[in-house]
Amino acid sequence: MAEAVRCLGAVLAGGASSRMGTDKAFVEIGGVPMVVRAVEALRAAGPAPVLVVGGDRERLHALGLDVLEDRYPGAGPLGGVITALGVLDSHGDALEAVVTMPCDVISPDAAAVRRVLAGLAAAADSAGGSADADLIVPIGAGAPQWAHAAWRRRCLGPLTEAFERGVRALREVARQLHAVEVEVPGEGWFRDADRPEDLPPGRRARP
Repeated sequence: MAEAVRCLGAVLAGGASSRMGTDKAFVEIGGVPMVVRAVEALRAAGPAPVLVVGGDRERLHALGLDVLEDRYPGAGPLGGVITALGVLDSHGDALEAVVTMPCDVISPDAAAVRRVLAGLAAAADSAGGSADADLIVPIGAGAPQWAHAAWRRRCLGPLTEAFERGVRALREVARQLHAVEVEVPGEGWFRDADRPEDLPPGRRARP
């Protein structure tokens, strides 16, 4: 059995939420803010610590969440991934990768995250050294779900270089890395809520 790769969890919360009309991190589903649901799913899957990257620091702290200031606010998920990878060195050798999740997932699922982490461990165990995967990306509905990937420490350089060249699409730079795909069944684990009509009935948005 492959040994687990120690990961930091990062919930990406730096979006503008313009189509939602309110900060979607705090929109409640089942009485729980979406950002809290995402944090809890990552924690249940095993990564530690779990940080929220970007977002309203004061409101996030009021929910008892640990917040990491986004180095590139408003620049999309690529900036959030770079920010999260940038703190790995502060943990010494204790952490080797970052697994990410957007804050606006409707049904975040720890089981889906565990599949990604299992793929990361298997890739490291089978390949070893510099030949193993830079990242593990889950496949949902036939497409790579890059914002739900696990990113090895060594991704920081290529991602930063691409960002400095003006790249903002996470998928664009991710496709240039050595990615290993893992199939994850279902769609709820990656479906997000960009607009109020994307939310399930009975949701409540905090003012």
